[in-house]
Amino acid sequence: MPEENKKRRAKVARQKLALRHSLWPKLDDKRLWMRERSDGWLSVPRALPLLLQIMDNLSKGKPVSSTYFDLWCRTFDDSFVVANKAREMAFFSGFTGERAERTWASRMRILADLGFLDIAEGPNGLISYVLIYDPYQVVKKHYEAGNINAATYNALKQRMIEIGADDLDEVETTVGGKAPPKKSEGKRRRAATGIRAG
Repeated sequence: MPEENKKRRAKVARQKLALRHSLWPKLDDKRLWMRERSDGWLSVPRALPLLLQIMDNLSKGKPVSSTYFDLWCRTFDDSFVVANKAREMAFFSGFTGERAERTWASRMRILADLGFLDIAEGPNGLISYVLIYDPYQVVKKHYEAGNINAATYNALKQRMIEIGADDLDEVETTVGGKAPPKKSEGKRRRAATGIRAG
């Protein structure tokens, strides 16, 4: 990170801290959830809320954001997940009951079909290992394919500029070795995989 950016962020952090102290002058810091004081944290992109909305919009009535977020929380900043707890992962994704694992698996396949991740089989079945691709790059390809409107994509680009994300600089023309499907093509491909509503 350039020295100028570090100084600017440090200044913003000081200003926010001063504002917080003025609003809650008697606050005991021990009541706050601070990364520096506890384990169990990982990096999360600041644009993730908008990225999750985009994923749900692309998945056509079968929300995938909770499934994706649980996957993200199981990484160690390495974009890789060993999916050896399908029932637990289904529960953490918000799916319960007899069809929980089946519904979770269908959401995983939708995410893979949309290009946000890749799945490999292994000792835990067809979904044993998960590779998570850079979501910014995947969204860009969907925009270029006509699957995302300009307002949403421009909002994402604005947010990326605000947070200093440069993931879209000189991106290759494919994601995960293939371009995302066009709207009509995506419907045909999902139908061909036998994915049903869960």
